[in-house]
Amino acid sequence: MSKNVGFVGVGTIGEPMAASLLRNGFQLTICPHTNLEPVERLRALGAHVVASPRDVGAVSDVIVTCVPNSPQVDEVCLGPNGIVLGARPGTVILDASTIAPTESQRIAAALKLRDIDFMDCPMSGGPARAKTGELTFMVGGDAAAFEKALPVLQGMGKSITHMGEVGSGEVVKLVNQAILASLMIGMAEAFTMGVKAGGDAMKMREVILKATGANFLLENWIKDRMLKDDYTPGFATKLMQKDVGVVLETAAKLGVPMMLTGLAFQLFELSEGHGGSAMDYSAVARFYQDAADITIASGKKRKS
Repeated sequence: MSKNVGFVGVGTIGEPMAASLLRNGFQLTICPHTNLEPVERLRALGAHVVASPRDVGAVSDVIVTCVPNSPQVDEVCLGPNGIVLGARPGTVILDASTIAPTESQRIAAALKLRDIDFMDCPMSGGPARAKTGELTFMVGGDAAAFEKALPVLQGMGKSITHMGEVGSGEVVKLVNQAILASLMIGMAEAFTMGVKAGGDAMKMREVILKATGANFLLENWIKDRMLKDDYTPGFATKLMQKDVGVVLETAAKLGVPMMLTGLAFQLFELSEGHGGSAMDYSAVARFYQDAADITIASGKKRKS
């Protein structure tokens, strides 16, 4: 097992993923982008810092990338200072970003010309499970490359599944995001109605967790956000809106109608445009609460 691991994209979720690799004994090389603070925190934990993705590639056997969207994945992998210009043949790139499956396949084909394996490995679990090393990874790519990279994935995640060819991990992630987006909006609607009708939000949650409406978000997410009227991310609205856009783009190419996901996209776009871009995506509940003049967390009127 190689201990030389690179990481490009140490943002909100990338930083705790990188920290988890350090805790698990990997020799980690990172590079700065726009925010130097996480880079310095990781340096203090033992990470080696170099100037660019190209330099990361030169010293790493397996490289994790975790950036917002396909243009950034393309840039760090294939750009003028990209990994491709520094990496040796046989290097494996694990892309934990959420992008269109066709983009993963395009980038993988370009890297394969240099004998570099690119695997899509989007994750689920958010910053909280990134900190504990308990993320869920859904992986697409070459089986031999998966075996080589598996110890690195195990250094960041608890549930790791090889789904098949390149792009197949992204397919699963997009299904997950479509469900997640619609579920969050459904809970915002339902809890607004329930509280407006006189229900106590916390008591309703406790009951529903034992009923057929129980779900991961109800148990692990909204209790510290929607039910406290605190929309600190979490997972930012701008990222959810981006992910849902990728879902719709992929569905359109396949000829699959997704009316509910289309509505979710519009609502997250509105939330982003009304100051919620950096807030947790559960902030979409503000629209329902404002319209109903009720605060889910307190049961009090929203307007003065």
